[in-house]
Amino acid sequence: MRMTPVTFLLVDDLEENLLSLEALLRRDGLTLLKARSGDQALELLLQHDVALALIDVQMPGLDGFELAELMRGNERTRRVPIIFVTAGSTDGQRRFRGYEAGAVDFIQKPIETDILRSKADVFFELYRQRQQIAEQRDELEAQAQALREADRRKDEFLATLAHELRNPLAPLRHGLDVLRRNPTGEAAEGIREMMDRQMVHLVRLIDDLLDVSRVSQGKIGLRKERIAVETIIRSAIEASRPLIDASGHRLTVDLPGEPLWLDADPTRMAQVVANLLNNAAKYTPAGGEIGIAVGALGGSAVIDVSDNGIGIPETLQSDVFQLFAQVDGHLERAQGGLGIGLALVRQLVVLHGGTVEVTSAGTGKGSLFTVRLPLGQVPDDVAAPAIFVEPTTDEPQHGATQTPRSLKVLIVDDNVIVADALGWMLEEIGHQCEAIHDGREALDVATRFRPDVILLDIGLPGMDGYEVCRAFRNQDQFKATTIIAQTGWGQDKDKAKALEAGFTHHLTKPVLIDDLEHLLKTVPVA
Repeated sequence: MRMTPVTFLLVDDLEENLLSLEALLRRDGLTLLKARSGDQALELLLQHDVALALIDVQMPGLDGFELAELMRGNERTRRVPIIFVTAGSTDGQRRFRGYEAGAVDFIQKPIETDILRSKADVFFELYRQRQQIAEQRDELEAQAQALREADRRKDEFLATLAHELRNPLAPLRHGLDVLRRNPTGEAAEGIREMMDRQMVHLVRLIDDLLDVSRVSQGKIGLRKERIAVETIIRSAIEASRPLIDASGHRLTVDLPGEPLWLDADPTRMAQVVANLLNNAAKYTPAGGEIGIAVGALGGSAVIDVSDNGIGIPETLQSDVFQLFAQVDGHLERAQGGLGIGLALVRQLVVLHGGTVEVTSAGTGKGSLFTVRLPLGQVPDDVAAPAIFVEPTTDEPQHGATQTPRSLKVLIVDDNVIVADALGWMLEEIGHQCEAIHDGREALDVATRFRPDVILLDIGLPGMDGYEVCRAFRNQDQFKATTIIAQTGWGQDKDKAKALEAGFTHHLTKPVLIDDLEHLLKTVPVA
């Protein structure tokens, strides 16, 4: 345990007396401050944490007793031990005044060296013991805080994992329900393709979890080869393109005129860049700008991935590469995420001998992730690369289902795949649907469409589902409209919060078609 120096204050109006005290008390771990007046001593006491003050009694201006009385009147200095050093008489009355002023002892001049050192050592050791106790207390508190933080992150991760698994499971559930009722319908092929994509997404979630575990345990090996950065960028864009396009983002790519070469694992480095692109796509509102630029600087290849998305507060920028870290609460994480993508990015970049950092001007001002990797030699023989009501579970009815009436249903969900799958399912059971992907447009579209039911996702970008629901309830024409929350967050507190916001019902993803059908049969129509 590394201790900070112990500080003594020496106060005497004569410089030679100060030098003498300094010579007698000098030892390792001790800092000696010197003052030639009471005023100067007070200034030093307010600047330093003093373990002992040795004060001359007879000084011009503010004498030793007066200085001690002032020290006792100040909260910072009132507990500093005082030993008076005096050449005068130490009769009972004089000693009484000294002790009344706060002294713990007197030393008579001329000073006996052994006595002075012995007394000083006592206060030195007492202060050291207090230091040790305080540092042990701080360490215990830090460990307790770390445990609390780890427990919080674990709980948040488990809740987020459940949410993220429901995202691909929801369209898979919807697709299966539609195919079960009408396996050869016109939408069957599109549904099967969608289900295949969602299965790929599920596999990637599991792969990321396994990868971050392997890297953390040092069980991952890199298969390095000489490869152009452009090839890595191309593979990453191909992997991220569906997510970028689904959100309507514009991607710009800036590559150097001459290829830059790395000694790297192509698969792992493409994974790094794809994760950064996916992160930009997830945390940028629909129709955003994402950029990727490659250059060389000081023997390193530099890959910049930028966006004009939600940005990162300065206080959180140092945490984004921590495992399970999230920038905001789950409502703002419209596209979700387990909080492992950026942690995996950093681990893989470090394995390649590189660095990754993030800069952001703050919330709403976008982000810039910068990866730096050591450049490799240019190969000689390689060419350049070009309450709520919880639905009951009735027995499912096979085949096409006829409903007594056709409802107009407005779907508000920023996840295009989920919205489309939900629309197929509703149309299959005889309802009319319209879908939008931004909560801020919901009121205008609903005013035109005049829905009987609004299926409203909670985790919307910009304006979350609770805010959208409140906006609906503030309009006379929607005060009695059935508004159903459909979300991956299904704890009791989530349902209670939805009820407070004005939702009629709460459904947890993935929503079963029979449950939704049963619930829609209860919807009153004006």
